[in-house]
Formats: sequence, structure tokens, C-alpha cells
Amino acid sequence: MLFLVNILRLPFRYDSLTTAPGPAMFGTESSLSMFLNTLTPKFYVALTGTSSLISGLILIFEWWYFRKYGTSFIEQVSVSHLRPLLGGVDNSTPTNTNTSNGDADSNRQSVSECKVWRNPLNLFRGAEYNRYTWVTGREPLTYYDMNLSAQDHQTFFTCDSDHLRPADASKSYAAPPLQAKVLLLDDILMEPTINSKEIMQKAWRERNPQARISAAHEALELEDCATAYILLAEEEATTIVEAEKLFKQALKAGEGCYRRSQQLQHHGSQYEAQHRRDTNVLVYIKRRLAMCSRKLGRTREAVKMMRDLMKEFPLLSMFNIHENLLESLLELQNYADVQAVLAKYDDISLPKSATICYTAALLKARAVSDKFSPEAASRRGLSTAEMNAVEAIHRAVEFNPHVPKYLLEMKSLILPPEHILKRGDSEAIAYAFFHLQHWKRVEGALNLLHCTWEGTFRMIPYPLEKGHLFYPYPICTETADRELLPMFHEVSVYPKKELPFFILFTAGLCSFTAMLALLTHQFPELMGVFAKAFLSTLFAPLNFIMEKVESILPSSLWHQLTRI
Repeated sequence: MLFLVNILRLPFRYDSLTTAPGPAMFGTESSLSMFLNTLTPKFYVALTGTSSLISGLILIFEWWYFRKYGTSFIEQVSVSHLRPLLGGVDNSTPTNTNTSNGDADSNRQSVSECKVWRNPLNLFRGAEYNRYTWVTGREPLTYYDMNLSAQDHQTFFTCDSDHLRPADASKSYAAPPLQAKVLLLDDILMEPTINSKEIMQKAWRERNPQARISAAHEALELEDCATAYILLAEEEATTIVEAEKLFKQALKAGEGCYRRSQQLQHHGSQYEAQHRRDTNVLVYIKRRLAMCSRKLGRTREAVKMMRDLMKEFPLLSMFNIHENLLESLLELQNYADVQAVLAKYDDISLPKSATICYTAALLKARAVSDKFSPEAASRRGLSTAEMNAVEAIHRAVEFNPHVPKYLLEMKSLILPPEHILKRGDSEAIAYAFFHLQHWKRVEGALNLLHCTWEGTFRMIPYPLEKGHLFYPYPICTETADRELLPMFHEVSVYPKKELPFFILFTAGLCSFTAMLALLTHQFPELMGVFAKAFLSTLFAPLNFIMEKVESILPSSLWHQLTRI
């Protein structure tokens, strides 16, 4: 439009300067018609083709920028540079102290929710992850995920006293603190040697799996080392049966260390650190043994081991053993015990998880799903039990909106990572990988989920400044999930990023001008008549306004304005 006005303003100016004041001065229809008659169809083809090319280039750049940075370049420039020049105010800036405090609390909660957690149902590297690699040639674990596991192992299985010599280490277990400080002459003259715990301390930091396995074998040559057995069971064993045998050997060694350190834990900070490490080792071994029993079909034995472990170490909630217990109880279809576990852990003061929320939804759906019909519900309305089930599903979907697509098999599953991000795609994969079979076992549960889960998004404010039952969905999940999940998996993103207005605008403009160029090239005469009629119609209101102004104002005034 600006291009046309720039061209057409010349005939208007020439007419106004050369024509005497009067009605003929504003009769620009003849000059406009003369100008339009001189334009050939080639001009229209060139005009529309150039417009289509330019808008297409802008569209390509805008799309690339949106895919890379998640925002429109034109919108970003407008907000960042043009808006301050025009005196715009950023509405996101807090205007009072209460608002800023609320935003700070919300941001703090979002950061805490983006914390990466150890997957309580993580698979065995040698017996499961490596077998997947052998069959498919794909790596199911990312470097970031394995690096987090290495850090966990160093935290749980090592302490500061692991660099001591074997003789010193044995004395620290056997002798009281005062006597342990008295060293014999032959101990002082003894050549420094490396103990198994120091070897394992280095092994957990190794990046090469073969180097870690070799270090574990070297540690076992020195003594019975529980952490060395753990490493071999996790990474060298190719079947669950082999892993279970190694974990049983680790349990025997770990229990001995735990009993010795338990007697000396109050003698100093060093002994307390050793006892804390031995406790972590023992809990880890027993939990993995229970998981081996679960995988080998001995589910009741696994449940008993998990219950005993939770009674013996009630304060070690960081391992989230109750989630392993819930999955095993669901396999046994012992729904009463599942409800009892949920009553203890589905508390407002405890951190939530997809396992907690979706298991609670499954139990409530189980009561009504076998007789649920969307047609009947639309006619008579929802009963109280159905309303409770729908609300539980909405609660679960608000906590993690990625899970339903995996449960309804709208997205393909992959092996779960060793770490998960709560409310993220990684947690959804880990939950659905183990719990999909439990939803299928309950008749009608997936049908109820399919009919109701999308209704959650109508209850959540948009954009996500506030949540409904939980804090607003954190914005950092996509970035963390991309680091936790392998490259061949398409990460689920919530909320879906809508295409910016300028991408849609340039796409429409490019398509429209390209269509005009094609039509003008194919039908030059017809499009020429159409263009002339369109421009005449476009400028008709302007001519009408000018004629009205001319009839109202005196001609002498217009003559003076024209001279100016």
C-alpha cells in the first residue's frame, strides 16, 4: 500500500500544482485512469512476485528464529527496542512489594521443581540398558544422565576416610578413638598402600565402563568390597539373575561393614561419615535386591523386602522406596494396601510425583471405570464417585501433563532414564514404562482417562501465571528433559508454543502475493481489469471526501494552501 501511494502521489501533486483551483483541481479520476492504463501486466507480475519473494524470505527467517529461540524476531525487536521508545511499560514488572514477594516465591518454587531426581525404578545398565544398545545400536542414556549417576555414586558410596591405608582403616573400625591414634613403629614404617575403598573412589569417577569394571575386580582382589560388587552387578552382569547373585555377595559384605561402623558412629565425625556411607550402601543393595525379585516374578518377596527396608530406615526418603512398593502392590492387585501407602505419602507436606498422583487417580477411576459411558454421563450428569475420579485425573494431569499421551499410546515409549525431572517428560516416560500395564488391567480406566484428561487445561489459567491445584508449571522442563533424554526421542513440550502472529502473517502474505503473481501471469488482461477496478474502488472514498471538503471550504483557501 505504501508503494502504491508513493507512485500515485506524483499525478496528484502535478495535477494540483498545474490545475487552477476549482472542481477540476480535485478531479483526479482522469489522471488516475491515465496512470493505471500505462501499467502493463508485466508490472503487476513483477510487483506481486517481488512481494511474494520478500515475504517468503521473511517467513523463512522468522521460522528459523522461532525454532531456535522460541520467539518471533519481529516481536522481540518490537518489545525490546520499539516499545521503550514509544513509552510502553513492561507489565511484568512488579508494582508493589507484595507482588514482588509473590513472584519471588513462585520463582523459587519453579526452581525447586526443576531439580533432577534419581529415578527410583531405574533399570540395570548391564542387564537392560546395554542389551538395548546391543540390539538397536542406540544409546538409551545421555552423557548428562550418566554423569549425574556418577555424582550420586560418589555421594552415596564414598566418604573422606576412604583414602586411608588398610591398616588404618581396620584400626578405625576395631579400636576406640584414643587408642586408634597410637601408632606402632612398624605402622609408621609401613609402605603406603592403596585400599579397596580408595580404588572404588577412583572407579566411580571413571568415564570408561571397562575401566570401572577393571577397578572393581582389582578392589575385590584386596578384600570383600560391597561397592565393588554393586558396580559389577550394575554394569557387568548381563542378566538379572547374575546381578542378583552379585548383590547378595554385596549384601554379605555390606552388612559386616554396617555393623562395625554402627558401633563407632558416635566417636567422632569421621566415624559418623563412615556409618552414613555404610548405611547408604546397605539400603541401596537391599532395594536393588528387591527390584531383582520383582523383575524375576517373585513379587510378594519383593514387597516384603521393601516393607522391611522402609521400617528399618524410615528416614531415608531420598531413595523413594515407597514408589517401588506401590508398583509391586499394583502388580499384585492389592489395592487396599496401595491405598494405605498413598494415605501416608500423598500428603500436602510431602513432595508429589507422577506415581503418587496417577496411582491415586487410578484407584478412584477403578471404582467407576467399568460402567462409565460418556454418552450416559452427558445425559444424566456425573455421579459423586465419577466426579471424584475425574477430579483425581485432572489433578494428576495438572501435575504432569505428559503422562496421558504415553498411557493412551499416542506417543511411543523409550527406556526410562536414570534421572527424572518431576512434572517433565522424563518422569512421564518413567511412570508409563512401568505403570501402563496396571492401567490396562483396570477395565475402562484408559477410556475414562481418554474422555476426561484434556478437560484439565480448561481449568488452568492461560498463560500459566498461576496453577489450579499446584504451582505454575515450571518453564525449565524442556531444557532439562532434552539433556536427560536421548536424541532420537521427540521431547514432549508443555505448554505448546503457539506460532507468533508475524509468522502467520508473513505466511499468508507470501501465499497471497504468490497466488496473485501466478494469476497475473496466466490471465494478464483479466487481472489488469481487476487491479484497475480494485484501485479505483480503493481511492473512491478519498475522492468522495475531497469533493465534500471542496464544496464546504472556499476556493481561495484551497488556492493559498496549494501555493504553500
